[in-house]
Order: sequence, then C-alpha cells, then structure tokens
Amino acid sequence: MDYANDPELNGKYLGTITKDFATVSDTLMEASSQIRKSDISKYPIFVFARQQVPLGALLVNADDLNLEWHVFASYAELFVQQGIINAEGIPAFQQTYKDPNEYCCLFVLDEEFTNFVFVPYPED
Repeated sequence: MDYANDPELNGKYLGTITKDFATVSDTLMEASSQIRKSDISKYPIFVFARQQVPLGALLVNADDLNLEWHVFASYAELFVQQGIINAEGIPAFQQTYKDPNEYCCLFVLDEEFTNFVFVPYPED
C-alpha cells in the first residue's frame, strides 16, 4: 500500500504533516535511533495528533514550537498491547515497515483520518 497516494492524506494532511515533520525530523531520527539502540523495539512509531493522546510518550509539544501536531514516541509492541495492531497483523506490519534509517513511521491520528504513513527523512 502506497500511503503517499492516499487522496485524503494528500489533500488535507500532507501539507501540515510535512511542514511539522521538517521541523522535528532531526528529533524523530534521534529518538528512533535511541529506541532501536536500547532494544526497546526495532519498530519505532511516531504518533502525530492534534491533541494529547495516550499513545506513547510526548516527544514534541506542538504548542512549544508553534506546530499543528503533537508528536508522541511509541513502538509496534506498545501498539499491539493497546490493540491498535492485532497480534496476527504484526508480520504484515513488519513487512510493510520501511528502513528506519531512511523513513519515519508516523501514525497520524485525527478525527477524520487515522493511518500509518512512512515519510522519508530529509537528505542532509
């Protein structure tokens, strides 16, 4: 599934997500590296939400940086515990998961749109 071609995402979300992602991408890349290095998970997930949500730890407070999206650091195993990914879905999720050194796995959570999106980190 190519999430970038989702018309809902392109129209309404991609602009604001991309803008905020560009601002916080270095922070997310570092957090992703730490989650993987410390053996918490091989599958970091960053939740983009407009309000506080109980999915992981608040990493970026939108209000502090004048952004539209708060960012929470989480990971696949926690998503299974919380019932967002069912246990049978883990192999498919792992196959879909892109190289975490090149792509950031976002879980966009909004009233009208909830989905995983893989966004490439900006080139240095």
